[in-house]
Amino acid sequence: MSRRTVTISEVAKHAGVAVSTVSYVLSGKRTISADTRRRVLDSISALGYHPNAGARALASKRSNVIALVLPLRAGMHVPVLMRFASAVVTAARRFDHDVLLLTADEGAAGIRRVAASALVDALVLMDVELDDRRVPLLRELAEPSVLIGFPAEPAGLTCVDLDFHAAGARCVEHLAERGHGEIALLGAPSVVYDRGTGFATRTREGFEAAMADHGLKGVALPCEETFDEVYETVRDLLLDHPGLSGLVVHNEAAVGHVMAALRQLNRRVPHDMAVVAICPEDVAERASPALTSVLIPAEEVGREAVRLVMDKLEGRAVPDSTLLTPLLAVRSST
Repeated sequence: MSRRTVTISEVAKHAGVAVSTVSYVLSGKRTISADTRRRVLDSISALGYHPNAGARALASKRSNVIALVLPLRAGMHVPVLMRFASAVVTAARRFDHDVLLLTADEGAAGIRRVAASALVDALVLMDVELDDRRVPLLRELAEPSVLIGFPAEPAGLTCVDLDFHAAGARCVEHLAERGHGEIALLGAPSVVYDRGTGFATRTREGFEAAMADHGLKGVALPCEETFDEVYETVRDLLLDHPGLSGLVVHNEAAVGHVMAALRQLNRRVPHDMAVVAICPEDVAERASPALTSVLIPAEEVGREAVRLVMDKLEGRAVPDSTLLTPLLAVRSST
């Protein structure tokens, strides 16, 4: 065949069937015998036929596109965010959907624009704030949506995420079990807390609640991302809290800097300072020494978000909230 577009009529002629039969094989809307289905699929393969996306969308009233709303804001660690995005894209392809990535911080206006354009069937939103200005609109839209993260008032929404409150608490419990009486949390950059970002705030709340439950002394501090800022934070923390023996780090960009700062300040890990991180597994394993960590399950969260949004598209019932249990892996740093 030449490079011109192959038509569905040519596929039907090649397979010796009606055009409608080819259409039913592609859509799955009617049962076709195994033999006929195989002939059609063989013809599609032989001719290099690709269904016209525009025509298919008109016929099904679907675009087969999901919008992933991921505003790139200050204080966000892009490599980890891209793990979530990659997981969403990979999962969407399994459902024969593409992903439109929206990175501008347009708030509700951007979502309204995309929904009005009929470009997408559904939306997945990330970087969810406790008082997220996009949430009221999501409750009104005809298009289904799923949030990776939880606002303060999630009623009427579909949300999925790691249970960050439990993650912060689990880190404290691990250090308390090992006899540490004074523990500090080095969290996200200040701007992330200032925005009221849900995952950072919930981790801090879980940390503080567990500290109170175990009767421990400690402090929770924001942590910036450059080495100089991290070094200054760690140095001042050790000066202000000479009895400190445990650190929880929830800032992927700062993990390596924290470890380097401790070495420069003559604090050996784990002999002088135990360290637990909340981070992707490979970040924990690359550290020296390897870090005890609570895994951030980006791939699992992304897959679950897509599964939920596809269920909603098909009219199936879904849970309002899906919280993944934090898993702690013990390594050399504790």
